Amino acid sequence: MREKYWLEDDSSNEPDRIEELLSEDLETEFFQGLGGRRKKAAFLLISIWAVVIGLNLVTWGKWVVLALTAVICLQNLQLILTPTPSPPEPLSDATKSTWPSVSLLVAAKNEEAVIAKLVKMLSQLDYPADKYEIWAIDDHSSDRTGIILDELTKQYSQLHVLHRPPGSSGGKSGALNQVLKLSHGEIIGVFDADAQVTPDLLQKVVAHFQNPKIGAVQVQKAIANASTNFWTRGQFAEMAMDTFLQRQRIAVGGMGELRGNGQFVRRAAIDSCGGWNEETITDDLDLTLRLHLDGWDIELLESPPVYEEGVTKAIALWHQRNRWAEGGYQRYLDYWRLILAGRLSATKTTDLFWSFLLIQYLLPTAIVPDFLMALVRQNTPLLAPLTSISLFFSFVMMYLGWRRYISTPGAKGIKPRLTALWQTTQGIVYMLHWVIVMSSTTARMSVRAKRLKWVKTVHQGSSEVLRESET
Repeated sequence: MREKYWLEDDSSNEPDRIEELLSEDLETEFFQGLGGRRKKAAFLLISIWAVVIGLNLVTWGKWVVLALTAVICLQNLQLILTPTPSPPEPLSDATKSTWPSVSLLVAAKNEEAVIAKLVKMLSQLDYPADKYEIWAIDDHSSDRTGIILDELTKQYSQLHVLHRPPGSSGGKSGALNQVLKLSHGEIIGVFDADAQVTPDLLQKVVAHFQNPKIGAVQVQKAIANASTNFWTRGQFAEMAMDTFLQRQRIAVGGMGELRGNGQFVRRAAIDSCGGWNEETITDDLDLTLRLHLDGWDIELLESPPVYEEGVTKAIALWHQRNRWAEGGYQRYLDYWRLILAGRLSATKTTDLFWSFLLIQYLLPTAIVPDFLMALVRQNTPLLAPLTSISLFFSFVMMYLGWRRYISTPGAKGIKPRLTALWQTTQGIVYMLHWVIVMSSTTARMSVRAKRLKWVKTVHQGSSEVLRESET
């Protein structure tokens, strides 16, 4: 899918479907000259540097920063203090014949260590066997993934396997789009090959789709090998914070987000969005924004979570997070006109700007010129109040998210002998890597775009689900 934008049509009060809007290419004359993600990223990077340097040079710059800091405080206090709604009523056994059909998709490339375990789990879900199917896509694996899947079809009648030949385009998105046409479920679930699920997961997910406004549901993610080392413990805390933040954002009318593994999408919603974007490196983040732009809501299922392997080495984490950061940034570059066109509600637009664009991308990028100006002028960095308050609220939300997760009945996770505050402190230290990742990614994207290809984390297969930490 190339860069495409919308055609405004005032003849109808109904907004055009995203699939139709993306079929048009109506860039303004100004941005035609900046066409492409790289040039738009460069323009934005130069603008950020110019604004930060300018604020450092004017006497009223500090008041602008203090005003932004106050807004961030109010927005985060609202997120923390807003009560969350109760989960939907569970599905009734008396209505099993009317339960929606579900297609579970697993895109697998070189996943021989974990694929059999996942297929077995998915085949034993507490859901009518004639109401769901499993599709595994072997994307030209060079190991025994394809052979293992073919053998598993003899054991599990619900399992269907699609083998993609060499040279197939689109990466993971292309694999999902190809099998989407073959599947039949009203609801489409997507799992990574290392996912670990409980039998009651599907029933609890489907209950959310009783609300016709819900276009997708993301299951809370947790780390299966959380007690391995500092990096996996940090990822555990990070996911706890992300779940808390998502839950609160949804509660205030903001945007729920898809996280890839454990995402479920209504077929009508994915069809209206034109399928998965094959020209993005993070299909889940791209689909998130397109669903919201098309008028759908995204819900969160906190319990039971879907477990996955966390990366255990710093270099693997660096590559993974650079890919996530670039994919998240891409969607602003691709859909900025749709966002500004007012297709999102006021609360979702505000949430998108404050929760993501400003804090996750603009602020880490702005820290670099602000620090250089502070060195030259021998002053305290102008953005210090904004960065300090953002760090403080990140700590609070991580602590609350960590406490909420381990207090969930039946939850498995890190239960260290050390205090929750110490666990959160370690998590915040771990999270500082995002500042480097975000600032470097926004700079690199303005010079060189990432090559589109299938990129995946190597999965070794976890022998346990969330051992209790010995630290």
